[in-house]
Amino acid sequence: MDWQHASQGFDEAFTSDGAARALYEELIGTFNGMSEAEIVRREKLQEMSLVNQGITFTVYGKEEGVERVFPFDFVPRIISGRDWSMVERGIVQRVTAINMYLEDLYSEQHCLREGIMPQELVFGSEDFRRELIGTRPRHGIYTHIVGTDLLRDDDGGFLVLEDNCRNPSGVSYVLENRNLLFRVFPELFNRYAVRQVERYPQMLLEALRHSAPRGRETPVVAVLTPGIYNSAYFEHSFLAREMGVPLVEGRDLIVEDDQVFMRTTRGKQRVDVIYRRIDDIYLDPVVFDMNSMLGVPGLMHAYRCGNVAIANAPGSGVADNKSIYPYVPDLIRFYLDEEIILPQVHTWIGRREDDRRYISEHLSELVVKLCGGAGGYGMLVGPAASKKEIEEFRVQFESKPEDYIAQPLVEFSHHPTYTGDGFAPRRVDLRPFVLYGDGIKVLPGGLTRVAMEEGSYVVNSSQGGGSKDTWILAEQDS
Repeated sequence: MDWQHASQGFDEAFTSDGAARALYEELIGTFNGMSEAEIVRREKLQEMSLVNQGITFTVYGKEEGVERVFPFDFVPRIISGRDWSMVERGIVQRVTAINMYLEDLYSEQHCLREGIMPQELVFGSEDFRRELIGTRPRHGIYTHIVGTDLLRDDDGGFLVLEDNCRNPSGVSYVLENRNLLFRVFPELFNRYAVRQVERYPQMLLEALRHSAPRGRETPVVAVLTPGIYNSAYFEHSFLAREMGVPLVEGRDLIVEDDQVFMRTTRGKQRVDVIYRRIDDIYLDPVVFDMNSMLGVPGLMHAYRCGNVAIANAPGSGVADNKSIYPYVPDLIRFYLDEEIILPQVHTWIGRREDDRRYISEHLSELVVKLCGGAGGYGMLVGPAASKKEIEEFRVQFESKPEDYIAQPLVEFSHHPTYTGDGFAPRRVDLRPFVLYGDGIKVLPGGLTRVAMEEGSYVVNSSQGGGSKDTWILAEQDS
């Protein structure tokens, strides 16, 4: 079958003259040794497996229905052990500094007093929870689970695009992708020493138990979900099942005497750690949104009393806001006295007058995002937008420029993707997952998201993007 290579950006599998990179020679040779009919047969088996297992994600705004099978491309992405080592060190550095920033922000606020972070940026953020000032989670860990989105630049170097410190999703697909690829194309693994990702549920459980209140020898962990209509419900149920812990909704929990209990068929059972997959605002109607039907009345008081751990810690979203991103190198220097290991994309902030003017004058050249946005919604990709779309967006931006940041359009790297007619380059990004428990651990893999449509930059699952298995090679084979 035909293999096309990218005409722009960094092609992860091919050099500019179309030759296969060393990492991919064996992989491409294996596929070339299969007939077209055999590849089509395997792809159909893969699709049947996805349907039978119910591996789905909700896509909003589609008239034909919101729930769909999560597209999976069977050409794995390969990253050398040497490259991964640098990524791992950079992510650990980043998560360490962000966690120190959150601990400082909800206590002494040295970063504000010394001008490292603008006070108006923090206090003006809807994600900053004043109610939690002075409340310190166990071990001072706020960011138990982090997903950091990465791109590769034109030279193949990794860049940080953003940090997801609230409820990062996608790790269930990392595990399912590996299982699916091994079942359908087991021979692909024969010539590569691929590091394992299967222990993630156990690693997650260990990190969550590490955060339990003192004195809980066998802490009870529960996964709190908004329910079956949430876009990532498959992941919530998957992780609860793989960890062997209950999946609960707010109505299943009750607070009595500042302790959290779970209603069961055998009566009430105390819950020590809640892995919440709902936003702060819905956690407790007594403290936040009084109309919330998803949370648990009294939960925040039990949390402030130290009787239950919540991961990620309430208030951690203030480090997830995109307006914080440009300051991360400053936070690393301030808290760690180090220079940033992983570079990041230059960012303009709408609340700065000079930046606001630049953004407004260069909308057609920039990617403009809502500071609190997620999933690719509420953003403008200027170079791909029509004049009408740009002018309509300009009205929104000018009305509340402080709600936006802007970045240059960074050309994503490309990776071979099966299209039915052959293998063509498609844009990809990467979300490694980080667990902060007894130390910071980076899963040796990640969610490679794929823009399935030719020419598209949209990799977000909620807007129809797909995914790949991500192979991190053992160091000696890099």
